[in-house]
Order: sequence, then C-alpha cells, then structure tokens
Amino acid sequence: MYTHKNHVITHIVKPVISGLIAVSFLLPLTGMAQTHTNDALYQALGKEAGISRIVDDLLTLSLKDDRIKDTFKDTDMRRLALLLKEQFCVLSHGPCTYTGDEMKIVHENLGIRSAQFNALAEDLQIVMENLHIPSHIQNQLIAKLAPMKKDIVFPKKADPAP
Repeated sequence: MYTHKNHVITHIVKPVISGLIAVSFLLPLTGMAQTHTNDALYQALGKEAGISRIVDDLLTLSLKDDRIKDTFKDTDMRRLALLLKEQFCVLSHGPCTYTGDEMKIVHENLGIRSAQFNALAEDLQIVMENLHIPSHIQNQLIAKLAPMKKDIVFPKKADPAP
C-alpha cells in the first residue's frame, strides 16, 4: 500500500542514510567543543528554538516507534533531550557546549544495533521533513551525525557466568 511516509522512507530516507553511513569513514569526527564560526547550519535549523523542536519531535516519534521505543525504557528522557539539543547545536556550529559524556562511553554497554541506529536516523529525517526543513539542510545535519555510528553501535556483551 502506498503511503507518503513509506515513499519518503524508501526513496529518500534509506538511500540518504545508506550513502551517508557508507562515506562516514571519510568525514572527520566533529569535536564536541565549539570551534567554528560558520553557523549557517545552526541558522538554517532554526537556531535554539528550531533545534529544540527537532529534538522534541524526534523523541516523541522515537517513543512511538516499535523498532526502537524499548531502547529508551531506562533512559532519563529530559536529560537525553537536553544533551541531544546541545549536541545538535554544537554540530551545527551554534553557540553551545556539549556537557555529556563521550558517545563511546555512554553507548558501549547498551547493545545498540545498526538497525536501531538507522531507525533513529529515519525518525530524525521524518521529523525534519514534517518541519519542512529543506533536504540539503537535513543532509548536512545527518552528515555530522553519521560518523558517530562507530561510537554508538556495539554488540551487547554477555553477562559473566556466575
């Protein structure tokens, strides 16, 4: 059955995500400290208010997404929202500081799989599409986030034998 959402996911979201993930190893990992003065992406995302809306809508959608909602069952969602807003702001060269821990430290014992990472990325693109953010701006943000996959996706470690 054709739906706009299925069309967007199949023909826009999945190819963009696949391409960005495939080339993410070529992109330099952006540091979490603000060092650049070009804030065009920050401005295009709507500055603090726009980023806040993106993150709030993303978390709302993700908590309804059967593919990933259980990932957040033990998560302090207010803190996650704050940290994602800081992170998106820093990555887009806004006037922010990221106060969270390193991605690898936070995620290494969570057992997040590629499918979950990709589902969250798809939800982010759906949210940005719904907020009428131009695709070239969406792609710029996704390109900043894609290199983080290597620090987020880890197989779950087995519990030690008693």
